Amino acid sequence: MPRQVVVLGSLNADLVVSVERLPQPGETVLGDRLRTFPGGKGGNQAVAAARLGADVTFVGRVGADEFGKMLTANLANEGVDTAGIQVDKSEPSGTAVIIVGAAGQNMIAVAPGVNARVGSADVGRAIARLGEGDILVLQLEIPVDSVALAISDAQAKGARVLLNAAPASPALPQLLKHVDVLVINEVEARALAGSPIEDFSDAIGVAREVTEGGVELSVITLGALGAVAADAAGAFQVDAPRVSTADTTGAGDAFVGALAAGLAAQLDSRLAVRIATTAGAAATARLGAQSSFPRLEELLQLLPEARRLTLAQRR
Repeated sequence: MPRQVVVLGSLNADLVVSVERLPQPGETVLGDRLRTFPGGKGGNQAVAAARLGADVTFVGRVGADEFGKMLTANLANEGVDTAGIQVDKSEPSGTAVIIVGAAGQNMIAVAPGVNARVGSADVGRAIARLGEGDILVLQLEIPVDSVALAISDAQAKGARVLLNAAPASPALPQLLKHVDVLVINEVEARALAGSPIEDFSDAIGVAREVTEGGVELSVITLGALGAVAADAAGAFQVDAPRVSTADTTGAGDAFVGALAAGLAAQLDSRLAVRIATTAGAAATARLGAQSSFPRLEELLQLLPEARRLTLAQRR
């Protein structure tokens, strides 16, 4: 039977401006009209998993403002259970200002708002939804102490913990003690290893080291180059399909959500990472984060083996 995915994390309203080139420090560049998209790493990952057919619950906070209403309604429209969202009047909803260049690269500044207030009560709501074998998805856009508490409580309940350690945090080595699945990008891998990641060999070395330390599956995403990973059976590399890139915003979250969906469907780790890599690449073909995430039908066109998601969900 497929498992449930519970995401404890951040919700942001993404304010996006596209420009011909990214500005230098102190420089002003003109862009097109301001667009508003639902985002936040937690919300993004919840939507990415739901679009691939996973049973997803989101737990977190929004402000008592129009952004909060928009963010909650969007998750509900995507089929995500929003009963775990608390409206917090003490701060505004989280907001991200994103500048996207013509080549698809971006610059992002985040005002956390109520995401910075996610605490033990929110952790309790998330843990209450978990059963044995379910997947708890976490990121580091909420307080690290809350992440650490959630990891400990989820393990005690027999759930599997998937941590997307982004943004990088010096607390990561301590958090890894009870994490089942780790997903980091090249920058975060460099921070963890304390040395540059210059090629696939370096990335594979870090993935192996993390797995040898007790993590069941460690994954390092490498953008257009795909990903490397390591599990008990050894290290492996997955190439990303070639797509025309419009915006890389949210590609990593598409990867994490798709990986959670694959693991919830109890697919083997190699296929789950292939599905995640394909979903991450597909998300770069359109502007925005959640709006760019592939649905299962689109993913099947790029990776026919993803049909095993559907077969698992029918069991």
